Amino acid sequence: MRTLRSVLGAILLALLGAASAGASPTPYRNFKVTVYIPVTVVQRMARDPAWMRSSWRTIRRRLHVDQVFIESYRAGVCATGAQLARVKHFFRAQHVAVAGGMAMLGPGGDGQFNTLDYALPQERALARRMATLTARHFNEFVLDDLYFFNTKSDADIAAKGPRSWSAYRLQTMDWVSRNLILKPAEAVNPHVRVIIKFPNFYPSFQDMGFDLVHEPQIFPEIWTGDETRYAPTTDQQLLPYESYEIFRYFENIAPGRNAGGWVDPIAMHFLDRYAEQLWDTILAKAPAINLFEYTNLLEIANPKHRATWQGRPTTFDYQDMLRTCCGVPGTGRTRRARLADVVAYALGKVNRIAAALGQPVGLATYRPLDSSGEDFLPEMLGMIGIPIEMYPHWPHARTVLLSEAARHDPHIVAEIAAHLRAGEHIIITSGLLRALQRRGFGKITDMRVTHRIVAPTRYVAGFGFGAGTPIGKTRPILFPLIHFATNEDWAVVRGLDDGGGVPLLLMDHYGKGELYVLDVPEEQNDLAALPASVLDALRGYIASGLPVRLEGPAGVSLFEYDNGAFVVESYLDHPVAVRIIGHFDRIESLTRSISLRGEPLRSASPFPGAHRASHGYGYELRIEPHSFVGFHTES
Repeated sequence: MRTLRSVLGAILLALLGAASAGASPTPYRNFKVTVYIPVTVVQRMARDPAWMRSSWRTIRRRLHVDQVFIESYRAGVCATGAQLARVKHFFRAQHVAVAGGMAMLGPGGDGQFNTLDYALPQERALARRMATLTARHFNEFVLDDLYFFNTKSDADIAAKGPRSWSAYRLQTMDWVSRNLILKPAEAVNPHVRVIIKFPNFYPSFQDMGFDLVHEPQIFPEIWTGDETRYAPTTDQQLLPYESYEIFRYFENIAPGRNAGGWVDPIAMHFLDRYAEQLWDTILAKAPAINLFEYTNLLEIANPKHRATWQGRPTTFDYQDMLRTCCGVPGTGRTRRARLADVVAYALGKVNRIAAALGQPVGLATYRPLDSSGEDFLPEMLGMIGIPIEMYPHWPHARTVLLSEAARHDPHIVAEIAAHLRAGEHIIITSGLLRALQRRGFGKITDMRVTHRIVAPTRYVAGFGFGAGTPIGKTRPILFPLIHFATNEDWAVVRGLDDGGGVPLLLMDHYGKGELYVLDVPEEQNDLAALPASVLDALRGYIASGLPVRLEGPAGVSLFEYDNGAFVVESYLDHPVAVRIIGHFDRIESLTRSISLRGEPLRSASPFPGAHRASHGYGYELRIEPHSFVGFHTES
């Protein structure tokens, strides 16, 4: 009888514990939500179970969470086995999946990241010990994206020898991964899965020891850092489109093993910027999203983060979010909104269309692994409305875009020649043209980048004898001058400066194919300063092979899918009018029960000689600030 009473008492306590956590919102049908808990928060939870219960109740009542990552180490702070066990058991009792986490920073750093120094025996021992401890408590754990190597101690200088810093760090981190992380972890837990999370600064990976060639093969699963925050005030100045594009690139690096995107509210500046990172991760077809970190979700949604455009019918509607999460003011049943409410509202918006999106498609872009050059240019093209699908290998596509990063492929000239002779199209940038001028590229074209700079203020599109249509004006923008042979190469979009000119887009022929050279401004972000009419002309050539094409100003992105779905998202601070063009005569909204009939276009090519479709349909759309709309095409 005493045993029965004990069992019943335990069941009652478990039920009360579950009830105290509050009813969880409904799970998202199209993706999972995970939350990362840093080690200092883990320690607090273990010391203060009451705070652990109350804080979790606050989050769980607002946001459905499928899994938590419980961190064991960060920046010299180590959790004990007892602390990890206590926190793990609590979340398991709440029916939440658990995994571990480690952030391989050394102590200190004075605001700059200071990684473990793997040339020092004591720090190698620390990595081995924490991997062992974490694997004892979890069948799965993630290496936070601080898993890089940036020290230059005397021990490093001696160990590096004649190697470059990049080669030294890449080789060291491959050895660390196998011998200090995986082997110790698997020795105590043969079933453990170790995940590596790659950060957002992918052009610098090889310099910091992130090895995109080998690490996705060393580890069975990867996660992607989709954090783009607020570019004007953050040091990396990452473009919003990267929250989408970097996930797509890593998905093509490790197909089916890219388990999710990672987002945080750091330096978001306004709530819509946080929401955009969440949306774009899901638009990239991430199967899960991780929220860094636990205590951020508890923060009050500060009204100062309400943007000036709120009050319009934006996708992230601040007032509607308050009504949804916190009750109607004046009823006596209101509560203060927290960031968990912001996340729940934002994810709810994108969840409404996620199931209708097929496989993402875009302009096939080849960027070799561990490469650099014209860094983040694909994201800039995404910001001017050209969908990008980036690959670590030569893609199977009719049109391939190559930036300067492609120079790292030793066979790139031969690959370009073969693609063109097969009757396909290549678009290269002025940066790649400059890099290949002394690598035999002259056998394909006589175009070359000169040392001169031209600053056009007026623009013309079209080519042919005496042809040309004025298409806009700007402030002076610096472009490198490309030499070309008249009547062999054709400047299909041009800039003018006091009687002189600079080609923005050049066309040449080789074999059965067409070669285009896109002149990238000295400051590549100046592409966004071009007028909508100039961008329309560029997109008419560059994106002509895609089923949907966008016309309009920079700051508006287009996401396309292989099932006819597409999404248009504006990152602008004001309403914007854009036009969608395609060979479909009707589009259906993914969020509302409305359909639109297209306006037949007598010619989708207003510029003489442009290689674009001779017919199609246009759809005028108005997008609210920092908002998206989704449609499905019908023919």
